Amino acid sequence: MNDPLFNIVLWQPQIPQNTGNIGRTAVATNCRLHVIHPIGFDMSEKARRRAGLDYWDHLDCREHASWEAYLASEAPQRLWLFTTKSKRPHWEADFHSGDHLLFGQEQGGVSAVVHNWVAASFGIDHRISFPMVAVQSARSLNLATAVACGVYEGLRQVSRATGRMPPAYDS
Repeated sequence: MNDPLFNIVLWQPQIPQNTGNIGRTAVATNCRLHVIHPIGFDMSEKARRRAGLDYWDHLDCREHASWEAYLASEAPQRLWLFTTKSKRPHWEADFHSGDHLLFGQEQGGVSAVVHNWVAASFGIDHRISFPMVAVQSARSLNLATAVACGVYEGLRQVSRATGRMPPAYDS
């Protein structure tokens, strides 16, 4: 795989269909997927075959036993946390190729420890959100939808900054 456009980081995902959709987005956009355990489903090869994830062999996926293991092995130089606990819209982020885009689990986002680490390591401005109407029934986007929105905004910014699409997108 070429250098990834972005590193999509899933913190303890719970729903296999979301992770499957995110894997397909990662393949389609030349991103690397990081899955931080514990997770709420089986990611064995047998489970992936049963789920019909025929593209999974084309995915650059790294699993990490914990948040600490992810930090130790990846040491992200730039990271953006997508969270409902921020008022800063995602389009105000300054995405660069190779950035880590962190998304929390479907039921509760990321822990306070992760929020604090992001703020201490990169600043509070690296916590970003997707603007939404103030209606309780629309409390957050589906995880796979949120990842696609974040990745494609980043791709838009990277291609605009360079005046061309990244090399992997050349046809």
